[in-house]
Amino acid sequence: MDFDRTASAAYLANLLAKAASRALQARADGAGFAPGQFPVLLELWNGDGLTQRELLDRLDIEQATMANTLARMQRDGLISRRRHPSDRRAQLIFLTPRGKALRETAMTAASQTEDALFQGFRRFERELLLEYMRMLLANLGRDPRV
Repeated sequence: MDFDRTASAAYLANLLAKAASRALQARADGAGFAPGQFPVLLELWNGDGLTQRELLDRLDIEQATMANTLARMQRDGLISRRRHPSDRRAQLIFLTPRGKALRETAMTAASQTEDALFQGFRRFERELLLEYMRMLLANLGRDPRV
């Protein structure tokens, strides 16, 4: 049985994710963050002081990947860590002034990337595709609102 990757939603979704990540990186070049850090930044811009566990749960990222991402973000001066007041094993993660200052640049780059992705689409086509993507995620047991 042959596998036609051009007819595979999973294969095309993977390709699209990589291309979108590269497009975001190109638009944010020199801004001071990597595309893999963008989801973490989004969560922290919505309210920092989260634990690594909370970020893992919200972003569905592997523990090792999250640990490496946070270590790099701390090294680059985007986040700081503080002891959790009631859990000696946990640390709270906060944005530094540098991490907070990236928001406008990052959001502009993300918006431009979205515009590029949907170039030539009519509004209803864009909304329909997004709804189909949420349905696909739900079919795989992933909450599409997360």
